[in-house]
Amino acid sequence: MIELHYWPTSNGHKISMCLEEMALSYEIHGVNIGKGEQFKPDFIAISPNNRIPAIIDRAPLDMGEPITVFESGAILTYLAEKTGQFLPSTSRGRADVLSWVFWQVGGLGPMAGQKNHFIQHTSERIPYAIERYSKETDRLFGVLDRRLEGRDFICGSYSIADMASFPWTNSTMQREPNALDAFPNLRRWYEAIRARPAVVAAYAKGEALRAQPVDEEERHRNLYGQTAANVAERLKPT
Repeated sequence: MIELHYWPTSNGHKISMCLEEMALSYEIHGVNIGKGEQFKPDFIAISPNNRIPAIIDRAPLDMGEPITVFESGAILTYLAEKTGQFLPSTSRGRADVLSWVFWQVGGLGPMAGQKNHFIQHTSERIPYAIERYSKETDRLFGVLDRRLEGRDFICGSYSIADMASFPWTNSTMQREPNALDAFPNLRRWYEAIRARPAVVAAYAKGEALRAQPVDEEERHRNLYGQTAANVAERLKPT
């Protein structure tokens, strides 16, 4: 059994997609990041960076104590290695897939996330920041569009590289339905993955969590107002 500690964000959806595609038995533990649940000591014990997602594998391959994994790229890799699915066994194929997983976690995710932040979640518009992250997200979409020319998926066969990049592409499309108009290969890939039954199921499971009401001021404080000092204050015994 896999415990999935997550919230239905782009990074969270990567892992629910992966678990659904692998047909693994898992249970969801919601971590409401708008209410600050990512700072609870029991969550930080498995995710020291106080970020979702994280998993606990209570039936690891070595039959030993449960294994905890945090950071979405690490979780995707762990699950692929555990199941032997969606990550090639050859060194060349493995290197190709992992290169694109790290491309996403180091590039597409952070840039698209910053773009969204400065467009939707700041009290004042900062033109330089919006332009900077919009252009970089556009550049990265161009990289992915070129990569997908002549390929159904990023590395030929469907893999954890596709699972890593789809949710960030999808979140952009939800806000900007015309975002992929200049990228026909990327749009074709996006539509194909969006229709996969496992992807539909993964997103559906997050809807109930997303519907939970959160005060906007509290959400903003919990997501964007943290420093080392005030996180440490939260963790002090009461």
